[in-house]
Amino acid sequence: MEQVAILNVDHLSGGYSRGKPVLHDISFEVGRGEMIGLIGLNGAGKSTTMKHILGLMTPQQGEIRIQGSTLAKETEQYRASLAFVPESPQLYEEMTVREHLEFTARAYNVSQADYEERSAHLIKLFNMGDKEDSLSMHLSKGMKQKVMIMCAFVAAPPLYVIDEPFLGLDPLGIRSLLDFMVQTKESGSSILLSSHILSTIENYCDRFIVLHKGKVIIQGTLEQIREQTGQQNVPLEQIFYDLVQDGL
Repeated sequence: MEQVAILNVDHLSGGYSRGKPVLHDISFEVGRGEMIGLIGLNGAGKSTTMKHILGLMTPQQGEIRIQGSTLAKETEQYRASLAFVPESPQLYEEMTVREHLEFTARAYNVSQADYEERSAHLIKLFNMGDKEDSLSMHLSKGMKQKVMIMCAFVAAPPLYVIDEPFLGLDPLGIRSLLDFMVQTKESGSSILLSSHILSTIENYCDRFIVLHKGKVIIQGTLEQIREQTGQQNVPLEQIFYDLVQDGL
């Protein structure tokens, strides 16, 4: 059975200046129910790729589609199809945890019944029950990160774009997030995940995309990447190191 792609990135080139693109003709897909690891050194183009997917930057060349929709032609449908978890938490200081969740649910037209079920599950999962009515300005960085994560998952869109979500989380929070991401993809949603903690995501992602200097230098399952590089039974972290060292 052929897999249906939720996200299509086709021959994307782009950056902050037309004369100096950061991304060079990158192409990849994220299938339904897949968790894809987007990995690369600092400056490789991971955040730039995500900004193009989010619609914060306009491609210089190429096209991005979510469930067949483009931002230019089906703006509302495109934006409603994804949720983003940034590396640094961005919350309203004078809103409580509960208010952030309610605000997000309304923005995504989540029904009251679904909101109540999802929010209760997420608050329990991330041990935030005693912080529901706390203003975000009074939360630690790790707790703020949990709120960002909970807001994304309460929306339950087809696609999640998640940038370095483990920063600031304690070990229990990391485990809770990983387990919930597995549940999320098993329910049919898709995840594009950027992380430097390769030893953690190695056992959770279905496929990996390695970006280096704005180009996709290899992609596939861990076994496919091992086969392509001739490094059987080698951890992802070591393969990545060898790939980028050769390309420096």
